[in-house]
Amino acid sequence: MKKFICILSLAMLFSLPGKAQRDGTDVVYPDDPMPAFTIVRDDGTETSSSLFKGKVILVNFFATWCPPCQAELAEIEKTLWPKYGREAGFVLLVIGREHSQAELAAYNAKKGFSFPLYPDKNRQIYASFATQLIPRSYLIDRNGKILFVAKGYQPAEFGRILRMIDNALAASDM
Repeated sequence: MKKFICILSLAMLFSLPGKAQRDGTDVVYPDDPMPAFTIVRDDGTETSSSLFKGKVILVNFFATWCPPCQAELAEIEKTLWPKYGREAGFVLLVIGREHSQAELAAYNAKKGFSFPLYPDKNRQIYASFATQLIPRSYLIDRNGKILFVAKGYQPAEFGRILRMIDNALAASDM
């Protein structure tokens, strides 16, 4: 019986919302600093993550062939981007894992998203966060600390991310 209670307690601990389960696919976890990275476009133009210092950041990894990613991107377009897209203290980085900028442009021509898509052609950015599984989202506070990690797409969890963005923006305005 003690063994059962111990196993149940551990299962509950590792399934707490906002705490990435240590399943071997994670490189970073809540409370870790956001990894430094550089977005490289097809023309060689680079954007360093250091440019976003002091902002609340949502990093989302997706692939154009991934059905849960499509559902999540549709929800970003419908609810997240209209609410936060013009927020000066917020940055949304939707990153196409193993996609070039040209591939993302063609994809977006079909989908018509109003938010930008960023390439990660060789998985260099993604590898700083995880080893596998998409979609993934990482919410980072203004101090560069990971607040929340989401794997897959679940509407209730997406709603939680929106509330956490509100809280992070409000906390940083104090």
